[in-house]
Amino acid sequence: MKPLDRRLLTYARAARTYIVFITVTGTLLAVLVIAQAMAIAGAITPVITENKTLSQVRTPVLALVTIMVMRAILTYINRAYAHRAANNAIIELRQAVLDRATQLGPRWLAHKSADTVTLVTRGLDDLGPYFVAYLPQLLMTLTVTPLALLVMLYLDWSSALIAILTIPLIPIFMILVGKLTQEYADQKLKTMEKLGSQLLDLIAGLPTLKALGREWAPASHVHRLGRTHARTTMQTLRVAFLSGAILEFIATLSVALVAVKVGMLLVYDYVELFPALVVIMLAPEVYLPLREVGKNFHASADGVAAAEAAFEILEEPVRHEGEAEAPDLTQAEVVLNDLSVAARGTWAPAHLSARITPGSITALVGPSGAGKTTTVMALLGLLSPTRGSIAVTGTDGRPVDLSTLSRDSWWSQITWVPQAPAILPATVRENVCEEVTYSQQQLDDAARATGFDSVVADLPQGWDTFIGHGGVGLSVGQRQRLALTRALLVDKPWIILDEPTAHLDAVTESQILTTIDTLHTYGRTLIIIAHRAVVIERATHVITVEAAAASDADIEQYPQLSETTVEQLRLQATPRLLEGEIA
Repeated sequence: MKPLDRRLLTYARAARTYIVFITVTGTLLAVLVIAQAMAIAGAITPVITENKTLSQVRTPVLALVTIMVMRAILTYINRAYAHRAANNAIIELRQAVLDRATQLGPRWLAHKSADTVTLVTRGLDDLGPYFVAYLPQLLMTLTVTPLALLVMLYLDWSSALIAILTIPLIPIFMILVGKLTQEYADQKLKTMEKLGSQLLDLIAGLPTLKALGREWAPASHVHRLGRTHARTTMQTLRVAFLSGAILEFIATLSVALVAVKVGMLLVYDYVELFPALVVIMLAPEVYLPLREVGKNFHASADGVAAAEAAFEILEEPVRHEGEAEAPDLTQAEVVLNDLSVAARGTWAPAHLSARITPGSITALVGPSGAGKTTTVMALLGLLSPTRGSIAVTGTDGRPVDLSTLSRDSWWSQITWVPQAPAILPATVRENVCEEVTYSQQQLDDAARATGFDSVVADLPQGWDTFIGHGGVGLSVGQRQRLALTRALLVDKPWIILDEPTAHLDAVTESQILTTIDTLHTYGRTLIIIAHRAVVIERATHVITVEAAAASDADIEQYPQLSETTVEQLRLQATPRLLEGEIA
């Protein structure tokens, strides 16, 4: 990322206001720095040259105290606003990254979700030093340094010339050292993302490892990743300390040249004391912003690397979204015409033609890998058909392509219930209602219809019982019934269920099947990914989904057929946690 990247101003509006603010305050601070130097010189010069007492130089001393107080207040305001602006900008960037990740769809998320989670949590937090320390000092170099140089040029042109000739040495060394530091910062971010993604995979699979008695098997792998992360962090810090020492040496040497030169002029009475003191005090201020920029660049390097990663996601091209209003799905018919979606060397689904009518129970059946979930993703508008189309025919009898419809108007009519429903750490009532206010009677009626009322009755605090993330505190079947109760309450004509009876016992399965019948009697259109015969028997329509191998001509025409599939990407990204552990 550039020192001040336009993309940051584009994606984080808080940064724009902050830039204007620190430009104004930076200019005021520059004026105060010069005024402070003059006030000090004005107070000291009469004491040295005319032997005046403190009471006789009261005016410049009071001016100096006032300037110092103003400078301290302005610095405090600047820092306080910087922290607030940093938090707001980070929040906006996080929101933008999450929105774009959602727009990029499930296939992109399948192999980027863990890295994205790491980025929007710990990664973007590192942008704080960039806003609080680096950016203000960068703008100070555009205000304090030029103004101080102008004053020095007016008072002693030869000292200003020394400063002008030595100033370029600092950015030259900053660039040379900064490139190395940035490489280490990028490496650190990648290591952190890798560690984060593999730890997420490990935590997700820990119950299985525990069941197999292999919970300690990944310990050496995680320890190795931790050591790698610590090593890259220490490399970054080492370079930062060395570069800081280099910048301090160059700045100190440059100030010394000015001081020696002015001292020689004073000895031979070629310059008066007042301008000499001002020049000597302004010389460090000329170099200070550049030194601070170099020092704070390393402190903000991790944040800059994270911002670059965020911009890569934000600049990923997304599928064009339609704008037309979706027809009413209580009466609309959806037709899949020769639907084919490309996977690696395979069409899954392949040449799927089917019809989904209002008020039906449609079962999607077929072997694993045939493309049932992909078909659902295409129906939701999350994936584009590689070949074929999905048309929606409303009451006017005119079919419209799904890709031309507004996602919001389409999704507002669909409830999606996956195998692992989204359940947040909150009460049962809050999870079922989802920020919508329902009466107690409505909740009880919906729970009775789905069989969730017996679950609520057994909970210690009923509807107000707190449950953990993902439904901790409820069984798999109880979580499914919670999700179905939520789907029943939300008055949407389409409900899509992904294997609702998977991993359930016979009693719970029977309750879920009863709920499906209840939803159907309410006039809902149900689309069910089904494997079990008892679910398929409930369906009024059955759609068989099949995959087909792609020909060489297909691969040549559709390059995405040669790309790595989501499943293969997951296999490639899966940490070899048990590597070297099994005898």
